[in-house]
Amino acid sequence: MKKALVVFALTAFGSMSAFAGEWSGTITDAKCKHTDGTEAHIACAQKCVKGGSDAVFITADNKVLTIDKASMDKVTPHIGHKVTVTGKVTGDTITVDSVKM
Repeated sequence: MKKALVVFALTAFGSMSAFAGEWSGTITDAKCKHTDGTEAHIACAQKCVKGGSDAVFITADNKVLTIDKASMDKVTPHIGHKVTVTGKVTGDTITVDSVKM
């Protein structure tokens, strides 16, 4: 029984820890979630984020990750664009280390 509890605890801890990596996707706003990269949608996403909507990163496989506030300076120039980001994911939040277009 103790062994089963230890395995369960380690599995639960591993699923809650940060996962570092590199992902392709689109930086956009949480309201409209545009991902096609057209000029109109880039402008819309930038306007929505400037107006107070949270910035999100939508991965190539359509997972929506909230961008943490500390990463906003790095992602703001890329809102609406398809990019590759490196960073850490904890739960549904990404901390961005770098952004490449």
